[in-house]
Amino acid sequence: MNLPVAAAMLSRRACFFPLLSGIGLLSIHGRADAGAQVEEPLVDSVRTALSSAVSNSAPPVPEFFDTESRLKYLRWLGHMSERLKRQKPDWNVRKEFLQTTWYESKRAGLETSLVLGLIQVESNFRKFAVSSVGARGYMQVMPFWTRVLGDGDAAKLFHMQTNLRFGCVILRHYLDRENGNLFLALGRYNGSRGMAPYPNAVLGAKKRWELTPA
Repeated sequence: MNLPVAAAMLSRRACFFPLLSGIGLLSIHGRADAGAQVEEPLVDSVRTALSSAVSNSAPPVPEFFDTESRLKYLRWLGHMSERLKRQKPDWNVRKEFLQTTWYESKRAGLETSLVLGLIQVESNFRKFAVSSVGARGYMQVMPFWTRVLGDGDAAKLFHMQTNLRFGCVILRHYLDRENGNLFLALGRYNGSRGMAPYPNAVLGAKKRWELTPA
């Protein structure tokens, strides 16, 4: 995908994005031990496109243009809610998290099951997870991204939608860089490009969050 198209996709509210993984779940102390993205120089046009994608403040409220789409979403929400109940017992917390994950993954053009799988591997759904190298939140986003794409306030990565927004935009960026190769993109997200454990873990976790046909 060329940059102008990618930028347009990322900036449109109608657009939608995912991630998963499986090595390095949290310890009992709440730390995460997964890998981390590596800071790389970005050309100005790419930085501008990514910054625009991150800064869009549209609320994660699903919009549907027909009854069938709405019913499909509600069915998905019900099934995912049951699967997430152990990690997030409170229904309102669970609903907000799933709604936001659905919105941000779709917005970035990612499969929601992929994003949920990545979150499972990276943080085991812990909002305040911190890895040994400083990656933060649900999607274990490295703090340098807030400096590269935002105002530099790494504390914002503990805000649910902000963390999911950054994570999905970053994964989309890596997918584009790898010409759609999910294996390589996941490795790049984890800082282990070309090695199999992390992509395999994410893709394995993804299966838990797939909705089978009725």
